[in-house]
Amino acid sequence: MTVAGQSWDVTCVSMGNPHAVMFVPSVGDLDLPAVGALFEKHPFFPQRINTEFVEIVNEKHVRMRVWERGAGETLACGTGACAVVVAGILNKFLERRVMVELLGGILDVEWNATDNHVYMTGPAKTVFEGVYQY
Repeated sequence: MTVAGQSWDVTCVSMGNPHAVMFVPSVGDLDLPAVGALFEKHPFFPQRINTEFVEIVNEKHVRMRVWERGAGETLACGTGACAVVVAGILNKFLERRVMVELLGGILDVEWNATDNHVYMTGPAKTVFEGVYQY
């Protein structure tokens, strides 16, 4: 797939919602606001897409940044972390249990070979509160 004049290897995964996963050399070097919106609204994804960019530290540890459709870059995405592990296993990059490091914290994700379920463990934190006026 070509986005922003660059060719990207994309692994698409559904976790009940759509995800496009890209493995990149460094998530820190990525201009996510520029490229994330282009993926979200690419004609290949008419319903739009959540996009994960993943740096492999080793087969049990990845760093991830996420662009969520309709929201932009977020601190974390549970379904995105699960999609990353599944995509990594399908591409033979990762083991079945992986530490996923996001801007908002660390998640432990396992794609269980026995029951074929994906399990995620990690903290839940309040990052925003607000009042909606209608």
